[in-house]
Amino acid sequence: MPDVIVIGAGAAGLFCAATAARCGRSVTVLDHNDRPGKKILISGGGRCNFTNRRVGPEHFLSHNPHFCRSALARFTPDDFIALVERAGIPYHERDHGQLFCDDSAKRIVALLTDTCRAAGVVQTYGCRITGVRHDGRFHLDTSLGAYACERLVVATGGLPLPTIGASDFGLRLAQQFGLKLVPTAPALVPFTLAPADACGDLSGIAVPAQVAADGPAFRENLLFTHGGLSGPAVLQASSYWQPGTPVAIDLLPDLDVADLLSTQRRSGDQRQTATVIAQHLPKRLAQRRVPAHLAARTVASLANAEVTAIADALHRWSPVPAGTEGYRKAEVMRGGVDTAGLSSKTMSARNVPGLYFIGEVVDVTGWLGGFNFQWAWASGHAAGLAMGEPLGG
Repeated sequence: MPDVIVIGAGAAGLFCAATAARCGRSVTVLDHNDRPGKKILISGGGRCNFTNRRVGPEHFLSHNPHFCRSALARFTPDDFIALVERAGIPYHERDHGQLFCDDSAKRIVALLTDTCRAAGVVQTYGCRITGVRHDGRFHLDTSLGAYACERLVVATGGLPLPTIGASDFGLRLAQQFGLKLVPTAPALVPFTLAPADACGDLSGIAVPAQVAADGPAFRENLLFTHGGLSGPAVLQASSYWQPGTPVAIDLLPDLDVADLLSTQRRSGDQRQTATVIAQHLPKRLAQRRVPAHLAARTVASLANAEVTAIADALHRWSPVPAGTEGYRKAEVMRGGVDTAGLSSKTMSARNVPGLYFIGEVVDVTGWLGGFNFQWAWASGHAAGLAMGEPLGG
């Protein structure tokens, strides 16, 4: 019987296990997949955006926006970068402080599993858990037999990417033990558009844009797809989107279209309006977004109200998404185990001594760009350190 069982061999679970073992605890990791870190391996296009240099609490969504502060402060991006550098993993920085492996995400998985192995963690894969009960100790019924432990860490991730084994196991376990859930939804996910707004003919076009959906405005690339809209700016905004509400899109955030057209009009510009806009946007997109009855008009012939209409069409496009691509395309899950039932210092359940929830299963959702990995490291580290303290300490 190990002191600690960690359910889930993803980023948070493996990091927690290694930390707990270094605190002198005997630790076993159980995972239903046949190998560890499946989500890590496909992240960042296979290169794993393992953290971000600019992590702060403002980069996370939660019913309690202050919950993540303690863990993030006690294990920082610099702390994980130091581990990466000691392991000799080459990496590089991209826009907005994002850090990626130079070669493969396999290096991060190897770092985690090797660290666990060196600390004496027992890693068991292909183990399906069929029941959990608690009578002062935790008892687990599994496909590989019965397990028992003093402390149980739930690091089962969220609902995205069911094709690699994602499930609602951690959420159901939280409810079984009396913890509340914040409603879940796909996050960092592409939008689908209704037929009236469909842009399938623009599929593959990407432009710098500013996108907002009842939250911060994100200025990054927007990508048109066969089914709707994607790209970093859209994925970021999707975490704040509520069904039935519009998304505010500025296709030319660095250009004042009204000022441009007014200036050209005063100069007597005889070019078609769509031609002028196509100097700043891909031609097909310009033709689509400039109102059809104005596209062929010369700039010199435009009235003030028509200039305003064109500017609004480009700066204030407000489609109402039909929905999202769902968990099959989402990078993370919004919502999860309500942090009101957890200690922000240890990630322990307030009502069940020895039970912990970490990583994506918790109602803490990061922005795109390495923030969710940093939450995995930080929350796993917090719970792992708590294993070195007496229960309730």
